[in-house]
Amino acid sequence: MPHRSRYISALGVLLIVIAAGQSLFKVASNGSGLEALIDFLLLGFTGGLFLYVGNWLSSTDLDPGLYSRIAAWSLGGIGVMLVFLVLRAVHPGIPTEFTFGTRAVTLAIGSLAGLGIGIHEARAISREREVERRNEELRRIRGTLERRNDELTRTRAELEETVRQLEASNERLDQFAAAASHDLQEPLRMVSSYLQLVDERYADDLDDEAEKFVEYAADGAERMQVMVDDLLQYSRVETRGDPFEPVDLDAALDDALTDLQVRIEESNAEITADELPRVEGDSSQLRQLFQNLLSNAIEYSGDEPPRIHVSVERVGDEWKISVRDEGIGIDPEDQERIFEIFDRLHSREECEGTGIGLALCRRVVERHGGEIRVDSEPGEGSTFSFTLEPGAETPASSDANSAL
Repeated sequence: MPHRSRYISALGVLLIVIAAGQSLFKVASNGSGLEALIDFLLLGFTGGLFLYVGNWLSSTDLDPGLYSRIAAWSLGGIGVMLVFLVLRAVHPGIPTEFTFGTRAVTLAIGSLAGLGIGIHEARAISREREVERRNEELRRIRGTLERRNDELTRTRAELEETVRQLEASNERLDQFAAAASHDLQEPLRMVSSYLQLVDERYADDLDDEAEKFVEYAADGAERMQVMVDDLLQYSRVETRGDPFEPVDLDAALDDALTDLQVRIEESNAEITADELPRVEGDSSQLRQLFQNLLSNAIEYSGDEPPRIHVSVERVGDEWKISVRDEGIGIDPEDQERIFEIFDRLHSREECEGTGIGLALCRRVVERHGGEIRVDSEPGEGSTFSFTLEPGAETPASSDANSAL
């Protein structure tokens, strides 16, 4: 058996052998079988107990290295009893008649007392060692935690420094964007103004080809102005956004529809919407988000009048807003490209726009902690969906539709 105490088991065997030998001797010498049996049981029981303890120790949490100490205490108990017997024998005033039973009882008491003391001491030592081991382990853990804490402190300081640098960089970029926007728009306005003067003053002197050249140049300058404005708006989503507050998405959608009223009437578009919730966000950016998505749906409606629906559903802890159209659709391999800045799927002759609108939508949604995606098939229309965190209130119902 693993970790079995050889010493204690050996003592048990020795006691049993002594008890058996003495009992056989007594039976052979005077034939007293009952007395021999009782003597055997007195010392043999103790030997059997030692054998049991020798096996039992392996199932305890005592250190096997302490088994020899338990055996030593047991031998010490026997030794004390032997000394007692010797002193009793040499004492002049005490009879020296000893029966084997007397000696057996004395040795049994001594051995059992030593065994108990040895086990108690072994338990005390084991507990002491376990406490020391755990203290050492706690010291190692403490050292590890202190090192981790130092690392986290350094990391935090580095992150704070990085944040300060990013804030300073964003401020410089914002200043650069504003300056670049102003410096670019001024010459563009000048180019547009002079082209207009050329058209007004020398229209009669220009042939058809020259008039086309002037028209192309004016159109390019106008597109450049729109692109500069869109870029400035894109760059300021994070730095110039308003603080978040409860926003009624129904109101944001109504504002976007008001801005698009002329295009809606010109294209004979029909736009419907569910009752929308309140969310935490930037109202002006959310209005721009709806405006860009609806404008995109109208632009790519195909030959039929646009049919657009704005729906809402609760997904976990977020609201999922979807803008569904019945337009020309988008090829699956192009669905990620459309959110990249300046990445256009159609030429300017086919569709208007600067290629910034959907990139701006993604940046606005990401600032609000959500995600935006599109599900579409060519010729089957498109559904643009984005998620937002809920606000203080939710709609009473998201099932009722209303024509806008």
